[in-house]
Amino acid sequence: MHTGIELSIDVAQSTPRTIHELVGQHARELSAKLQAHRLQLFPPGAQKTLRKFSSSEAARLVGVNDGYLRRLSLEGKGPVVDTSPSGRRSYSAEDIQALREFLDLSGKGDRRYVPHRSANERLQVISVVNFKGGSGKTTTAAHLAQYLALRGYRVLAIDLDPQASLSALHGVQPEFDIGEDETLYGAMRYTGVRRDLKDIIRRTYFANLDLVPANLELMEFEHETPKALANGVAGAFFFARLDEALASVAERYDVIIIDCPPQLGYLTMSALCSATAVLVTVHPQMLDVMSMCQFLIMTSDLLSVVANAGGNMGYDWLRYLVTRYEPGDGPQNQMVSFMRSMFHEHVLNFPMLKSTAISDAGITKQTLYELPRDQFTRTTYDRAIEALDNVNGEIEQLIRASWGRA
Repeated sequence: MHTGIELSIDVAQSTPRTIHELVGQHARELSAKLQAHRLQLFPPGAQKTLRKFSSSEAARLVGVNDGYLRRLSLEGKGPVVDTSPSGRRSYSAEDIQALREFLDLSGKGDRRYVPHRSANERLQVISVVNFKGGSGKTTTAAHLAQYLALRGYRVLAIDLDPQASLSALHGVQPEFDIGEDETLYGAMRYTGVRRDLKDIIRRTYFANLDLVPANLELMEFEHETPKALANGVAGAFFFARLDEALASVAERYDVIIIDCPPQLGYLTMSALCSATAVLVTVHPQMLDVMSMCQFLIMTSDLLSVVANAGGNMGYDWLRYLVTRYEPGDGPQNQMVSFMRSMFHEHVLNFPMLKSTAISDAGITKQTLYELPRDQFTRTTYDRAIEALDNVNGEIEQLIRASWGRA
């Protein structure tokens, strides 16, 4: 029976006979289609750009009243922004940052508007992790990084997942835009010349947000690390290599967000060892919670070995974020209640709601912060953006608390 099916497929579709040939053909065809889709959205040589923000959005992001911004504009103070014939003002991300700096200079210098960390406030490195795919890990990391950048923090987003979804969301196609040693692997490799992380970092179209992109090259670190450990290579402590790379650029950033791969390999363990905080995303269903249980057991066992070898395991905070939450789903509510009874304050107060707005934005490789409200049903957009801001605002408060700020 197998031979007959194989023959009919070969005759009808000219499909390769071996599985590796078939997978290879599918990969090439899919890559070509994705590239064509990308060129349709963004012509050759084009860069992703960020939309302008309304005056009310800019006021909310900066933390002032819209009427105050209007008065500044009428008085000719602050950045000069685009104004429509009807008098509507629109602000680019750069305008918002310039506004922050203007307000900071005219204020008390209390970092209310430009919230950069001081020399005695340590860099926050937040690793976003989960053992199971589909938990909203990359979506969470992308929106958190962009939210903090819009709020005035200097942010570095590191894509540590070879699938490179975070990179793609920021306009970097892994097969076409990333060369050799242009991922974090280039700064952590065991053989050849290690690159300075500053030479790998890319600026994004978001003011205050830089990116270290990813592609399949990162898998080399998973393959090389056990060999280096077995052969006693000097400096083979894998958990120290990421620390060294981050230390070289620490003065440039307030927060680093690491999107980890959905597996507990050397990449994820490196991120956990370098983290000052850990965010675990979890979908509130039994199978997902069971998977998270196994992840926590394995993480505890492996990191205890790393701690005994000298790894730093001191965290400012660890939180579980409930993702893709549907308030009207009874079993989900039971699972959330169960998690809160188990983990107490370690579960974030705000869950991330399941939203068609976020899913629709992802189709065009964008986040909800990149798209204007008028592209959605307004109630759908408002519900989703409120949930995002609540989650990210709660995390921002954890960051500020770790610095001893109110």
